[in-house]
Amino acid sequence: MLGKVVRSKAVARAAVVGLAVGVFALAALAAISITTNARTTSHVRHVSEISDHWAELDMNISVETEALNSYVVNKKFGRDLLDSAVHSASPGLAWQTRNGDELDVQNATLATDAYGAFTQTLIDVRRATSDPEYMKVLADQAALGSSMLRKTANANVTRHRLAMDAYLADADQFNQKLSLAATVVCGVDFLLLVLCASILLTHQRRIEGQAVESRYRALHDELTGLANRALLADEIDAALWVAGQEQESVGLLLLDLNKFKEVNDTLGHHAGDLLLKEVADRLTAAVRTTDTVARLGGDEFAVLMPEINSPEHCSEIARRLLEALEGPAELEGVTVDISGSIGAAVYPLHSSSGAELLQHADIAMYTAKRNRLGIAVYDPSADNHSSQQLSLIGELRRAIDEDELVLHYQPKVSTSTWRVVGVEALIRWEHPVRGLLQPGEFIPQAEENEIIVPLTDRVLTMALNQHRIWRAQDTPLPVAVNVPTVCLLDETFPDRVARALAASGVAPGALTLEITETSIISDPVRATAILTELRAMGVRLSVDDFGTGYSSMSYLQNMPLNELKIDRSFIRTLSDSHGGTAIVRAVLELARALELEVVAEGVEDEATLILLGDMGCTNAQGYYISRPVRAADLMAWLGRPALETV
Repeated sequence: MLGKVVRSKAVARAAVVGLAVGVFALAALAAISITTNARTTSHVRHVSEISDHWAELDMNISVETEALNSYVVNKKFGRDLLDSAVHSASPGLAWQTRNGDELDVQNATLATDAYGAFTQTLIDVRRATSDPEYMKVLADQAALGSSMLRKTANANVTRHRLAMDAYLADADQFNQKLSLAATVVCGVDFLLLVLCASILLTHQRRIEGQAVESRYRALHDELTGLANRALLADEIDAALWVAGQEQESVGLLLLDLNKFKEVNDTLGHHAGDLLLKEVADRLTAAVRTTDTVARLGGDEFAVLMPEINSPEHCSEIARRLLEALEGPAELEGVTVDISGSIGAAVYPLHSSSGAELLQHADIAMYTAKRNRLGIAVYDPSADNHSSQQLSLIGELRRAIDEDELVLHYQPKVSTSTWRVVGVEALIRWEHPVRGLLQPGEFIPQAEENEIIVPLTDRVLTMALNQHRIWRAQDTPLPVAVNVPTVCLLDETFPDRVARALAASGVAPGALTLEITETSIISDPVRATAILTELRAMGVRLSVDDFGTGYSSMSYLQNMPLNELKIDRSFIRTLSDSHGGTAIVRAVLELARALELEVVAEGVEDEATLILLGDMGCTNAQGYYISRPVRAADLMAWLGRPALETV
């Protein structure tokens, strides 16, 4: 409770304001005390001065009286003393008249009159030397005046002393109150100071804690708590320095999960996060205490391993990690299988720096993933291959601009009439040095570098232009073009298709766009919107490689499709596999229910083609019918009387 109070911003502000008020109050009390003491001192000095002048009057009257007595006793010796004493009190009475308080002025005025009479009596005594009796009467009269004046002076001295005592008592009482107030204010200020110090220390500790937490967050992955790329880089540099001093080796493993995107797409990002946490826990539990596990981003992890004996040792550890990683995992009631690909690199055998170690482990990981090896150790030849791939992407951009791409066309035939009902356009690259390249040699790299978008636009334009030529030759073959996921989810794609159709003068119904199941399920809402727009234009839509995706059949009810293409893996075993036949029949029944046409891919013999016709499959394509060929060769093939393998 106290901690919450101390951490409260309102309490902190109130404490600071209170302390400021308290300090101001102390300053005010000090100023009042100084002013009061100065005023008291001035008042005491003034009253003392007035009292001193009344005392001086008493003394002067006494001196004059003594001088009179001396003169009466001995006129000769007392004459000078009496002459010098006369009028000695006049300056004091004049000062009282000017500087005394109201009562002093009144008393001084009366005393001045009495002193004048007294002085005149002394003068008369001084003149009455010849008449002793008269002089004695005057002397007695002067004595009475002296007594009255001295009593007046003493009375005023006493009055001022009593007034001063009362004033000092009041001042002392006020000072006591002032001292008490100062003590209370000091006590409150001390408590506020303690509170402010506590607040300051609490905030300092909080700031220090936040700094530590910020540094931790800056160096650790927020989701899994593992080291992030920045911390891994620091750990790699430290490990390489130690290894260089002690002549040891350091291993680095990079791990990438398989089919993580499908988990995110089908089960949602929350399930993906749970999967990443599970992977982090499994890796952390499987490594040595000296190893560092890091998450580099997405579904990519790294394990830094100091003190590696050899590449074989590194590979063995990687194998144990992969075994610990692989296996089913429960994600909110759904069981998914975890697997991955690991690339390994060893310092100083494969790399001379931390950056190179990361790069080479990454190359090895992609080698393992591309070749489905599970684990791969860095191989310089694979690195050269990667460099070639990077070069290939740059050359592909040039190939698009310089018309090095060509299309081969594979015909689709009706299973009932064996007549050609359309063709599928398939890309090839006539490389000036490497010769004719198949799609598998450059399409995956194009998809990774997003050059697939201009490549698809180029293929679409070439296919439509070829259809226009065929139409002019009275052979209006409908043409199908494969569309990658990135285009299917691009809101500008329908506009680009419309412009290509308009530029070539081809009717939308002559174009079929073939898409894959995985491209649909990656973002069903956006895919449906774009497909609906394409269908509204009159373009035909087909699902390629149907049956190999990870989605349910529910999307078929909502997507504006025209056709299903059964994957070749089911057609290849159709004649000798009961399971394959059952799957094909199920797809045909589904297509009939949804009023969709069906194309069977991968027909490689006559028996399969006849069986597909008997089962009610609409169309077919495959090597038995024709391999993909150039446009000119396709025209020659169309003139043959029977189907043959080309």
